[in-house]
Amino acid sequence: MDIYEALYTTRAMRRLKPDPIPHDVQARILDAAIRAPNIGEQWRFLLVDDPQIMAQLAPLYRQAFERLLSQYGVSLDVILKDETLMGRIARSGYHLAQHFAEVPLLLIGFAGTREGSGIYPALWSAMLAARAEGIGSAMTGVLQTFFADEVFDILGVPKDAGWYMHGVIPMGYPTGKWGVGARKPVHEVAARNSWQGELGFTVPEPLWRK
Repeated sequence: MDIYEALYTTRAMRRLKPDPIPHDVQARILDAAIRAPNIGEQWRFLLVDDPQIMAQLAPLYRQAFERLLSQYGVSLDVILKDETLMGRIARSGYHLAQHFAEVPLLLIGFAGTREGSGIYPALWSAMLAARAEGIGSAMTGVLQTFFADEVFDILGVPKDAGWYMHGVIPMGYPTGKWGVGARKPVHEVAARNSWQGELGFTVPEPLWRK
């Protein structure tokens, strides 16, 4: 797959089929992940595909998602009726929360630092590699925000070894289609030399199209 196709079409996929992901595919995804830029490799990757473990994580994820909505003052009734882009994104998040136990594979990243700057490039590389394999994924953070201790207990992560959880990535074959994500153009969100500096170019349309 062309690198630009992967970059432009690796969007969050939260509606996933329960079909298992072969181990050779998982191996390629993880091997690509560990080639990411890093300092010191203070990381640990955990794959979760045991249905019994997923059944323990699922109610925590659903509660965490509901807490997130509550923090933003948003009700489920609102997002189920909201036809804006944010409403559609929220509904896909709600779908994932309702079907979390059926996700065939989780990739969870752990780092030896609280900020996790070294683990995120690797997780993004994993998502790009997954895209090349036809696997959908989405970076989520609600479990680490609301239930990190409980997840550590369920997965047997040593709490006194200095590990921090950074990113839970559900992976699976998507039910939807790949496509270029809708975004504000770069000249509306970027500048040069100062906060309001003239960027010097405009990009009204995506520069990559299949």
